[in-house]
Amino acid sequence: MVQTLIGITSSMEVSESHFTTSSENVTAISRAGGVPVILPNSCDTKQIEYYAQMLDGLYATGGYDIDPTLFGEEPHPGLGTIIPVRDSFEIELMRRVLKLGKPILAVCRGCQILNIVAGGDMYQDIYGQIENSDLLQHQQKAPKEHGSHFVHVAENSLLHQITEMDVLRVNSRHHQANRTVLEPFIVSGKASDGIVEAIESKEHTFALGLQWHPENMLTANDPASEKIFNGFIQACNEKQLGE
Repeated sequence: MVQTLIGITSSMEVSESHFTTSSENVTAISRAGGVPVILPNSCDTKQIEYYAQMLDGLYATGGYDIDPTLFGEEPHPGLGTIIPVRDSFEIELMRRVLKLGKPILAVCRGCQILNIVAGGDMYQDIYGQIENSDLLQHQQKAPKEHGSHFVHVAENSLLHQITEMDVLRVNSRHHQANRTVLEPFIVSGKASDGIVEAIESKEHTFALGLQWHPENMLTANDPASEKIFNGFIQACNEKQLGE
């Protein structure tokens, strides 16, 4: 039986003393039929290349903020904790995985890293950088599996194809968000306040970034989240069989 290996990025603290990931990240991949492999952050380019070659797909998870100097900005007062080694590792790994045409599912922080790799940029703090009194609550005060606001899905997008839904109800735990999205990536989902909630590539078979956390919503048996992870693993299987 062919095994589908999915790399899961890991979080770190400022001390860089340990690597962590939520058990829900592991469960989401296993539940969809993939074999989860938790990746330690590293600056070793040979190790990163090995991961890119070995893995059938990459699942980039959430976590702390991203270093704004990576997209040419100074730190905003609203910027939170950054872990430079994680930024460097994920950017280099994602570049290689994209070049190989292997599927990527990127959530929250991962969605922003994916956009930076593609040449885009982001808001360091939406509440401090967007002059809009109608911004939604994007750091919900509700259980993490609760869908607290809606996302409008672009027609003919990969996200629409996977979920078969025009509007998704999603959870929300972020203060950063993608701003400029460049080709071959497009915006495939937005909140009603205009915040970018989903991006995807027009040139890659499966390179999808989501601002929310579908792994949390699986615990509430959310159908769209189930379809997203199943679609990701299916794309990994198809890529693997096609090589």
